[in-house]
Amino acid sequence: MSKHLEHSVAIITGASSGIGQATAKRLAASGARVVLVARRANRLEVLAEEIRDGGGAAKVIAADITRAAEASGVIAQTIAEFGRLDTLINAAGVMLNGPSIESPLSEWDQMVDVNLRGLMYVTKAALPHLLEAVASSPRQVVDVVNVSSVAGRFAAAQVAIYNATKFAVTAATEAWRQEFTKRNVRFSVIEPGATATELFEQKSGQWEGFTSIFGEVEQLHAEDIADAAHYIVCSPRRVAINEIVIRPTDQP
Repeated sequence: MSKHLEHSVAIITGASSGIGQATAKRLAASGARVVLVARRANRLEVLAEEIRDGGGAAKVIAADITRAAEASGVIAQTIAEFGRLDTLINAAGVMLNGPSIESPLSEWDQMVDVNLRGLMYVTKAALPHLLEAVASSPRQVVDVVNVSSVAGRFAAAQVAIYNATKFAVTAATEAWRQEFTKRNVRFSVIEPGATATELFEQKSGQWEGFTSIFGEVEQLHAEDIADAAHYIVCSPRRVAINEIVIRPTDQP
């Protein structure tokens, strides 16, 4: 595989499973030095060893990005280790859908904290270093890729707070794109449909709720979304992929 991202540094949040994990592998295979971020350190260590065994470079940072100090600490540790930051993949996410009357407020808070505040905290801390990296980047461009959802494009019953967080991610990404595009910081959003990750397993009944609306579908693989992230980041400087929507073929 060609090393389009050689000498670059990428942070991937939510790297302990699913889309984050698959994206870390994909970028590492293209030569990026990857910083793996999540709370589950043991899973990150396993992934880091796999990447290193394949000839890549990986650093593990166990952190709770819903805490602003830990999120900024991720960026500080990355700069201390590698001296730069070229790519940020915000893939951490949680989905806890269900009837609003029955859903605990703590679940709503958790979705806002992980899906929105965590992304916001990491992005805020990363921006100065991304801007600095542009000047010395062989590609003359840096990237922030936010993983949203098709739930950031349409609302559905029993999905109110997840919808709210993902609509916010999609909107914030577009606003940041407009703000930073002239400074060669590309902001992109990926909006996957049903994907075979741990997302549906985070609360019982979510898959049944999905299939009651859309029927049974052949779910996307995490690697399908990782391919999209890789395409975004590896595109030439002149090409900015603003938004990618990826649904299973069976999903209306």
